[in-house]
Amino acid sequence: MRKNWLGRTGLEVSEIAFGGGVTGGILIKADEPTRISALMRAVEAGINLIDTAPLYGGGASEEAIGRHLAALEPRPYVSTKVLIMPDDLMDIRGAIERSLEQSLKRLRTDSVALFQLHNQLGTAIGGRPQLSVHQVLRTGGIADIFDSLKSQGLFTASGITAAGESPACLEVIESGRFDCAQVYYNAINPSAAWSRAPKIWTMQDFSGIIRECFNQNMGILNIRVWAGGPLASATRPEKLAVFASGTDVDNEMHCANLIRKMVGDSHGTAAQTALRFVLGNRDVTTRVIGISELVQLEEAVAAVEKGPLPSQAISRLEGLWATNFK
Repeated sequence: MRKNWLGRTGLEVSEIAFGGGVTGGILIKADEPTRISALMRAVEAGINLIDTAPLYGGGASEEAIGRHLAALEPRPYVSTKVLIMPDDLMDIRGAIERSLEQSLKRLRTDSVALFQLHNQLGTAIGGRPQLSVHQVLRTGGIADIFDSLKSQGLFTASGITAAGESPACLEVIESGRFDCAQVYYNAINPSAAWSRAPKIWTMQDFSGIIRECFNQNMGILNIRVWAGGPLASATRPEKLAVFASGTDVDNEMHCANLIRKMVGDSHGTAAQTALRFVLGNRDVTTRVIGISELVQLEEAVAAVEKGPLPSQAISRLEGLWATNFK
């Protein structure tokens, strides 16, 4: 398993990270033997970063990690988050401090490697909790609060979720106030790696985000590798909260089906092909993957061993992007 420096943090993390979220949901929905088996197998395979949040299963993901973290050898890094709700806006500092305190308690640890802001920036997608750039960067705002908690040794690195309005995300990234960013990037919407999207492009344009993270020496955590499911399976997900604007579940399935048709099955399963695509972007530090079954973890490890997609497969994807999947 290749390891990369997580930006300027001094942490070296595996090229894929174990996602503890609801997408996949093995730490939330599976029985206890399966949970511990997944964590132990991930560490055995060389994965040394586990990503979670209080939102995932109402704390169930953090609790599952906390029950088994001490038994994992070598001990992996843990990343968790805070989601500031509208009712918290009168006491943002208190909300952040309470959330982090509760996360550390559930995780049974005194500190974590990475603490991230889970809110979307600017106008959020799908009515999710949002924050303005001013609330994040003003004097006494969220960036200052994160710096204060970081100075207390409660976490090593700070991060944001680069979602919501792309210009707002870029403004916060360009401020240099955070160490890492969660970045939306996959074979359906790879625009975060572009300098400019084609004029025909109708999905959310994340252009420039990866470049600016690189310029700020920020660690990049690639999220939605499988677009929440469509890139991993031809079966329509029962529940899929679309994370970007300019698309919906029908469009995500349409795009994923065209990718499977165009790229073919010679590069592994659909999930492996999608993972191998994002593995090809070396500006990305790690890719957070969520699984529901142990076999999916084995497939992901095998995809890492195969390496990035060959150039001919990328050329076919470029043809789809250039036409906006028409």
